[in-house]
Amino acid sequence: MKKLNALLIGLGLLTSVQALAEGTLRYGLESQYAPFESRNAHGDLEGFDIDVGNAICKAAQLQCSWVESSFDALIPALQAKKFDAINSAMNITEARAKNILFTKPIYAIPTMLVAKQGENLQPTAAALKGKNIGVLQGSIQETYAKKHWEPQGVTITSYQDQNQVYNDLVAGRLDATLVMSASGQEGFLNKPQGKGFAFAGGPLNDDPEVLGVGIGFGLRKGDTELKQKLDTAINQIQQDGTVTKLAAKYFPGINVGVK
Repeated sequence: MKKLNALLIGLGLLTSVQALAEGTLRYGLESQYAPFESRNAHGDLEGFDIDVGNAICKAAQLQCSWVESSFDALIPALQAKKFDAINSAMNITEARAKNILFTKPIYAIPTMLVAKQGENLQPTAAALKGKNIGVLQGSIQETYAKKHWEPQGVTITSYQDQNQVYNDLVAGRLDATLVMSASGQEGFLNKPQGKGFAFAGGPLNDDPEVLGVGIGFGLRKGDTELKQKLDTAINQIQQDGTVTKLAAKYFPGINVGVK
């Protein structure tokens, strides 16, 4: 057995094998992105992705735990085997799929611009020229803004967590933020801090290659057995209505686009 473990370590396969053999699953997440994942006043993790993750573990008959990281470090940390699956509102994109394996999509939420009411901003390069837009570092929103807006004279400022973006937006250091609509609504607009701000324009849907096809769990390349187990569990919680019920709890009125 020791020789086998040494071989597996050399091949980079031991962690996923152990996860299934021991009935455990370590999720990696960035915990500053309410209502998907955040810490409450008691320091406990809470949010949509936390409940979805626990429901998937239950369906897959796994025990789950949580490992925190900054969002932009999640993929390197996964590859370094600090955890087994990324569960942090990560959209499935072609660029990310070159480096990691994804489960099937669990849900999909559109990207929208949040700005001060009355500014008449729109999520276009022409309307935002000369403006400063805050984005989460490592997010699809950052990729989109840097690809479509920055070359046209829009300043894009990246932050390690979305709460820092909201703070600078309120302080007037930013003109807007590009964010997943549910996070913008529940994490900012519905709070006292978000008074006087609103969504500007409609959802972005002009670049599916960057914006992705939905949100799933990120796995290491080659973890096909774990993917199969998690995909089966995802199907179960989609079909029994768990995903829809949790979405109604955390962001009522927003269609999560269950696949």
